Amino acid sequence: MILTLTPNPAIDESYQVPGITLDTSHRVPMPLWRAGGKGINVARVLEQLGYRALALFPSGGTSGEALCSELRAAHLAHHAVPVSGQTRRSMAFHDPQANTTTLFNQSGEPLRQEDIQALENAFIRLLPTCRAVTINGSWPPHTPADLLPRLITAARRAGVWVLADASGEALLQAARAGAVLKPNEHELREATGCSSLFQGARQLLELGAPAVFASAGADGLYHFAPSQPVTHALLPQALSGNPTGAGDSAVAALAASALQGLEIEPTLRRAVAWSAATVLMPTAGAVHSSYQQLAREVICQTLSTDAHH
Repeated sequence: MILTLTPNPAIDESYQVPGITLDTSHRVPMPLWRAGGKGINVARVLEQLGYRALALFPSGGTSGEALCSELRAAHLAHHAVPVSGQTRRSMAFHDPQANTTTLFNQSGEPLRQEDIQALENAFIRLLPTCRAVTINGSWPPHTPADLLPRLITAARRAGVWVLADASGEALLQAARAGAVLKPNEHELREATGCSSLFQGARQLLELGAPAVFASAGADGLYHFAPSQPVTHALLPQALSGNPTGAGDSAVAALAASALQGLEIEPTLRRAVAWSAATVLMPTAGAVHSSYQQLAREVICQTLSTDAHH
């Protein structure tokens, strides 16, 4: 089984608004909404494509109740840890005319010390039931800096493959703790201060990450690992649609591939295809039925002998 941890879940609302204009009012249809947060999206994709997944997350208030209710209706296996604060909301506004998507993400309420302890205890209790773990997305404000490394260390000691999809200082902490990493290009450059994606990935490897999968939007996905060639995978053509959740689908593919022991090239091929197939869907956490055809179209190439570029 694959365990996904979403430290800061959200009610995701998606609005379709043709011709968004600033400083004016828009009459919009009711949004599509569903339980969201990166790890929940990962679990949805895994379940859709036939892999057993369990979504772990803190949940609080009326929005937390709505989130859990939607997951029950979707028959998604989940473990909600009750917390004192209100679960946050996230809003995506997609303009099909301009093909742009603008996100407004609430930061979430801080977790109390007893909430943090309950979440950590649940994570550790569930480790023996799974073979892979993904820790996904932002943390609530004022979360102790040592919590993410503690969770990664616990997973590694249990012999569980662990990936962190993090940004900022948390990305560097995850590297030092020895997690596989999946930053996007912006997150990689922001966290490391490197202008080059290759230099940034090399810095994360030197900190202790066993592998870095760096996503670059339409330019595909790069794989970096110590003493291995850099591998790059991309589709020959960019797809238009809603990119929300595309990175989460790539994480799902990486976890599923790790579970199956796939080599790097089929892993990258799957990750690019699942990610692209999510762009074709109206909401995150879903994959278009063309994902297998897209996988056949992915171009993989070896770029160099190491992460210097």
